[in-house]
Amino acid sequence: MTCKNSGCQCECSSPDFTELAPVMEKYAKTPGSLITILQKAQDIYGYLSIEAINYISEQTGIKPAKIYGVATFYSQFRLQPIGKYLIMLCQGTACHVNGSEMIEEAICEELNIADGETTEDGIFTLNNVACLGCCSLAPVMMIKSADGDETYGNLTKDSVKAVLKEIRAKEDQEVKAV
Repeated sequence: MTCKNSGCQCECSSPDFTELAPVMEKYAKTPGSLITILQKAQDIYGYLSIEAINYISEQTGIKPAKIYGVATFYSQFRLQPIGKYLIMLCQGTACHVNGSEMIEEAICEELNIADGETTEDGIFTLNNVACLGCCSLAPVMMIKSADGDETYGNLTKDSVKAVLKEIRAKEDQEVKAV
C-alpha cells in the first residue's frame, strides 16, 4: 500500500485501513455490496492493493480470489497506483477517425510511458478509454486530478504536448515552493 502521508511514495510494511473501517462496518455483512466496498476502497487509497483485498476478505468472509476476480473483471478498478494526473485518452470511433493514435504517440513520446503506465516520478498515468462521450471535440482526452477533471478537445500533437508541459511546469513550481 502506498503511503498517503505528504505525497510519500514509500511502500508501507503494515497498511493502515483505518479510513476503510467505517465502510466495512456499514457494508461488510450486506450481501451484494462487494462492488460498493471496492469502489470506496479505491476512492480512499487510489487503487486496490493485495493488502486491501485481503483486508476486505477478512472483513466480509469473501475469498480473496473471488474479490480479485471481481476487481479484474471491471475496468473501473485499478490494482496498481496511478499518477497524480490520470490521462484518459478517448479511443472511440470519432476520436480514432480524428487521430487519437497520433495523440497517443505524442503523449507516449512526451512522457516516456505507454498505455496503462505511470511516469517514474508518479505524476502522470495514461489510460486509453473506449469513449468519453465528447465526440464533437474529437480527438479528446480528460485529465483527472485532485483538483477535478479537465477535458481537452480538438487535440493536435503540439497542443497535447503543451498541456502536459504546462502541468509539469506547475508541478515543478509546487516542488520549488515546498
